[in-house]
Amino acid sequence: MVDTGGKEISSRRAVASARVLMKTETLQALREHRTPKGDPLETARLAGIMGAKKTAELIPLCHPLPITHIDVQAELDDFGVSLKAEVSTNAQTGVEMEALTAVSIAALTIYDMCKALDKGITITNISLESKSGGKSGDYQKI
Repeated sequence: MVDTGGKEISSRRAVASARVLMKTETLQALREHRTPKGDPLETARLAGIMGAKKTAELIPLCHPLPITHIDVQAELDDFGVSLKAEVSTNAQTGVEMEALTAVSIAALTIYDMCKALDKGITITNISLESKSGGKSGDYQKI
């Protein structure tokens, strides 16, 4: 692991996003609340929050962080589900991996909850949208 002991504690925030693409029929089933396992969007939101909190357990060289805020949003769009996660901390290293883990786990949860209807669901465009705080400064995806 990288030694963060000499780094200053600062306020840090990261936002990540992902897309889950699916057949029109599967999307319609989500809109009409006809999915076999219940509500995929709310379950994915909770799974994303849980995933962010477990990032250091899942990714070998990530530091465990005192997360102060996690928000995961899952919204239906014309082709499937758009996911967005925002994670904040006051720590010596950033929360980019926690935000990326949150949207990844949320996307996998949607797949799991909808796979009975559509095995061809595609998880795509997992990316860091922005980050703030820390020595490297701010980042905004163009």
